Amino acid sequence: MARVILLNKPFNVLSQFTDKGTEGSPRETLSTYVQVPGVYPAGRLDRDSEGLLVLTDDGKLQARISSPKFKQPKTYLVQVEGSPTDAQLAQLRKGVELKDGMTRPAEARLIPEPELWPRTPPVRFRKSVPDAWIELKITEGRNRQVRRMTAHVGLPCLRLVRWAVGTWTLDGIPPGEWREI
Repeated sequence: MARVILLNKPFNVLSQFTDKGTEGSPRETLSTYVQVPGVYPAGRLDRDSEGLLVLTDDGKLQARISSPKFKQPKTYLVQVEGSPTDAQLAQLRKGVELKDGMTRPAEARLIPEPELWPRTPPVRFRKSVPDAWIELKITEGRNRQVRRMTAHVGLPCLRLVRWAVGTWTLDGIPPGEWREI
């Protein structure tokens, strides 16, 4: 039976177990949080993003979760700079043209500020610029896709939290903690 671990990856942690970039690197990796042999991330979550990272020891399951051909939905809570307009949300819903091609249509909606843990370090705000939260659901996972999509429509990303992968969510999992399902 496949092992599946849901980890709430903290901000500033690499989505890998070792940092092969530099010997003695101070960058934090998954090995700080998960000491389960044989499990690997199904997909990636950028170092400056937080939230749900699914780990498994089943290669087929890993492929079903991370490969865009399976269209596994991933839900993000995105704090953006600015006040999203209906037109900007409509652009995200339609799909946007990025340098690596058109994105698939996304589900996008304005949401109230979610009840999340404080981020360390905190997000830097500008008093003269409003911010808002968007829930964005995508079915692909290009490099820094959510950040590039929101920036493309004029809403730079301040904080990015992956809340769900398919039906699995972060509900009840504090940052740096994990649950096996």
